[in-house]
Amino acid sequence: METLDSLYIGLQAALQPNILLYCFFGVFLGTFIGVLPGIGPLAAISLLLPITYHIEPTAAIVMLAGVYYGAEYGGSTASILLNLPGTAANAVTCLDGHPMAKQGRAGVALFMTTIASLVGGMIGVFALILFSPSIVEIGLKFGPAEYFALMILGLISASTLASGSPAKGMAMVVFGLLLGTIGTDINSGVPRFDFGIAEMMDGISLVGLAMGLFGISEIINSITIKRDGKITEKITMRSMMPTKKDVKDSIKPMLRGSGIGGFFGALPGTGAAIASFISYAVEKKIAKDPTRFGKGAIEGITAPESANNAAAQTAFIPTLTLGIPGSATMAIMLGALIIHGIQPGPMLMSEQPTLFWGLIVSFFIGNIFLVILNIPLIGMWVSLLNIPYRILYPAILVFIMMGVYSVHNSSFDLYVVAIIGIIGYGMSLLRFEAAPLLLGFILGPLMEENLRRALLLSRGDMATFIDRPISMWLLIISGLILAWSFFGSFRSHLRKKTLAKEQAAAGNA
Repeated sequence: METLDSLYIGLQAALQPNILLYCFFGVFLGTFIGVLPGIGPLAAISLLLPITYHIEPTAAIVMLAGVYYGAEYGGSTASILLNLPGTAANAVTCLDGHPMAKQGRAGVALFMTTIASLVGGMIGVFALILFSPSIVEIGLKFGPAEYFALMILGLISASTLASGSPAKGMAMVVFGLLLGTIGTDINSGVPRFDFGIAEMMDGISLVGLAMGLFGISEIINSITIKRDGKITEKITMRSMMPTKKDVKDSIKPMLRGSGIGGFFGALPGTGAAIASFISYAVEKKIAKDPTRFGKGAIEGITAPESANNAAAQTAFIPTLTLGIPGSATMAIMLGALIIHGIQPGPMLMSEQPTLFWGLIVSFFIGNIFLVILNIPLIGMWVSLLNIPYRILYPAILVFIMMGVYSVHNSSFDLYVVAIIGIIGYGMSLLRFEAAPLLLGFILGPLMEENLRRALLLSRGDMATFIDRPISMWLLIISGLILAWSFFGSFRSHLRKKTLAKEQAAAGNA
């Protein structure tokens, strides 16, 4: 009954005309961004972040959330039609989606991914409703030492469980932590690392950093990709109708994918992309005929699409209830909440029930909006993919600069975002991931604050982090994850070295 009462509060908030409008705008823009390959929700949310300064908190967060899960819906369109994933999580959809398009079944593939996305999204929302109160109860037992240890766990998970080298991931986390120390010290009021520049006393702008890392650098990356031709196939409502066999073969994979996505979405450092690939691997493993996969198997698109949309919803669980973002996108969401003076964590549900439950109910409404939008407008999204990129990307660049300038009306921020964009592009060439940097930048000040508070309460005794059981176990788990990750990396290096020696020996023979 208590949950039903809370949902009623959320329903009252979510059905307000302005909230519905921002929800619709968010999911529409998210689908638009998802359809365009190479941009992704991070760039879109970063671009919209300055706008949220002028919007009330609930509407702002509902809109940004709509962009996030809307992009997961739209990302499958380019994957199926162009073999170019709209988002990282949609990459696996290319494997069977594009072969279906080549077989003349693009309409069926697009329709079934929309339905799978709806199923995954709805199951993810139910998981959010069921598990959030339990996590909050655990979170209320946390003090400064536990929060510090939890943030350590979040950062290590994000940097070592993601793709790429764990050492590079940790280097990016540390770089982000260092960038987070720039500006005026909260406790002493002393400027740190400002180099005598007055604009640096407030620190580096989160908007500028996010837009540089995920906007400018992604545009530069996308410009270098060669794109072939235009789409000539016309998608009609009739061509989108699946057969009974398609529906039957999709039901269980959608449910399994939703369960996998719901689980992995809530874990820091995993997210929708990993959930999609694991879901695909599971379906291929249990299939009676695994050879169908990669040749247009319907399960190969419905399972991963339901997984990535379930993960997009459950990713909000640790962000809202514990204040720990599990991904770079969630880090931006966390930053948006902090901008509005809202501190995510166990107290959010009790202190801001209208925002918390209004956001959850908006997920239901947003998922329904997305089905209404996606199925009739598939033809429009297909036309959108034919816009020349030489026109599209300069327009996005202009909007990025306008958004950055509008935050503080400072030309200094434009220089910052340009420099960060170039650095971000350089990092991508060297295969350094930008997401851990952003997580370190946002969590750094919060970690420092909780570290100082814990030491103040313990009168400088570092043993407080080991004496408290929750804090101790969180640190132990962090150490184990770090050790396992580096061990796996070292083992992979040895394997490659051994393989190279064997190949050299075979060549000499």
